[in-house]
Amino acid sequence: MFLLLKYMSLGVLVLQTTSLVLTMRYSRTLKEDGPRYLASSAVVSAEMLKIFACTLLVFMENNLNVRAVNQLLREEIVNKPVETMKLAIPAGIYTLQNNLLYVALSNLDAATYQVTYQLKILTTALFSVSMLGRRLGFYQWLSLLLLMAGVTLVQWPTESEGDSEQKILSAGSQFVGLMAVLMACVSSGFAGVYFEKILKETKQSVWVRNIQLGLFGFMFGFVGMIMFDGQSVRQSGMFQGYNIIACTVVVLQVCKHYA
Repeated sequence: MFLLLKYMSLGVLVLQTTSLVLTMRYSRTLKEDGPRYLASSAVVSAEMLKIFACTLLVFMENNLNVRAVNQLLREEIVNKPVETMKLAIPAGIYTLQNNLLYVALSNLDAATYQVTYQLKILTTALFSVSMLGRRLGFYQWLSLLLLMAGVTLVQWPTESEGDSEQKILSAGSQFVGLMAVLMACVSSGFAGVYFEKILKETKQSVWVRNIQLGLFGFMFGFVGMIMFDGQSVRQSGMFQGYNIIACTVVVLQVCKHYA
């Protein structure tokens, strides 16, 4: 039964990850009559949904007792500012990473993105060794080297037909996408290990920690949205271009966070 549950969990994880990549890629390349939804807005929406979901889970842990939840959040978030501020670093990095993933999928095909993004396994392993003192065996290092070789082969240039100008534009677009996904891999590895270290050092509920993470993520994401897309937000609103596909992307982003 336990083995069946493990394989089912693996299947759900693969399905969720694959559907997120394909849906994000489709949403960023879909041609519509109106304006396309803003990637920065999607990041902010995902953070708001994360906060709501984690708050709901905290309510369930406390038997839907409003007073108990209010007291818990006040004690763990308001009355412990130093502990709360520790989450600002991973929250900012996660916000940057989420924005970079939209840039990457706007410039890379889904297959190339999916393979290249697996480099986050390498970055996570390296940060785990340096920050948590973990030790990797020979076969683990060998697997990481094979992963790097596979990603390199995926990026290897191939001959293709087409106009030379189009090739230049395509190459430039792929370079932007590649840089974005590589930066996302580094930020994902560091933020993940940093967050794990914080969780091990304290006894707070993981859902309370995620609420703190979401609050900072929302603030950073909102500031970024105003800075880079402020004019579009003022003209057409924060939720411009939202449709069922965009909403699905936001929901899948939240699911990815807890997968």
